[in-house]
Amino acid sequence: MAHSVLFDQDQVFNPAAGHNDGLEFYQTQYANPAVPTSETAAAHDDFYAASYGTALPIVERSWLAAFGTTGGFPNEPPLMEELGINFQHIKSKTLAVLNPFKPIDTEIYDDADMAGPLLFILVLGTFLLLTGKSQFGYIYGVALLGTMGIWAILNLMSQSGIDVMRTASILGYCLLPIVFLGSIGLAIDLKSGQLAAAAALLPIAWCTYSSATMFVTVLSMSEQRLLVAYPIGLFYTSFALLTVY
Repeated sequence: MAHSVLFDQDQVFNPAAGHNDGLEFYQTQYANPAVPTSETAAAHDDFYAASYGTALPIVERSWLAAFGTTGGFPNEPPLMEELGINFQHIKSKTLAVLNPFKPIDTEIYDDADMAGPLLFILVLGTFLLLTGKSQFGYIYGVALLGTMGIWAILNLMSQSGIDVMRTASILGYCLLPIVFLGSIGLAIDLKSGQLAAAAALLPIAWCTYSSATMFVTVLSMSEQRLLVAYPIGLFYTSFALLTVY
C-alpha cells in the first residue's frame, strides 16, 4: 500500500530560501516507496482518519479469497457469484431431485443455474463413451430441442410463464437419475430388451416426477400436473433410450 505525505511547497522545493531539509527527507524516506516506514504509515492513517472520520480499513488480500464465497475486497462479490455459480443452490437442487417427495423451496429456482446440468450431461456422455457409445452429439441435440419444446408448452399452459434458461436448469438437474442409469451400464450390459426396459422405467419415472413437481410448484399449475408430466416423460425417455441402446 503506497503512502503519501503532504509537504509545504515553499519549504520543500525552494532551494533559494535554503529549505532543502524537506526534499532530503522525502528522498530518504521514499527511496523505496514500496516499503514505507512505520512513521509514514502512521501519518497516512492519521490523515485518512482526519479526512474521512474513520480509521483506514484493514483488508486481507488473498488470491484464494477471490474464489471463495466471501469475496476478496469489501463490496466485491466472489468470482463464482459473478459467473452465476451458487454452490448452495446447486446442492439444494441436487438434494431436491434425490428426494422428490420433500417440499420444494421455490427461491432456489429464481436463478438459471446451468453449472449442475452441464456437469450431469458431461458425466452421462462420459459414461456412455466408456461403454463404447459416443453419444455427445445426440445428448446435446435432444437436450436443446427438448428444452425448447417444453419451454414453449409451459408458456402456453401457464399464466406467469417461465424463461428458457430456468426451464433448461430444472430439466438438467432432474437428469440425475438417468446419469445413475448410465453408471449402471458400466457394470451391466443393458442392451437386452427386457432388462433395458426394466432398468429404464424407474429413472424415467423418477426424472419425470421430480421435474413435473418443480415446474408445477414454480408456475403454480397443480391442476395441470399430468399435462406437464406427459411431454417431460417423453423428454427423459429419449435420454433413457440413448443410455440403454
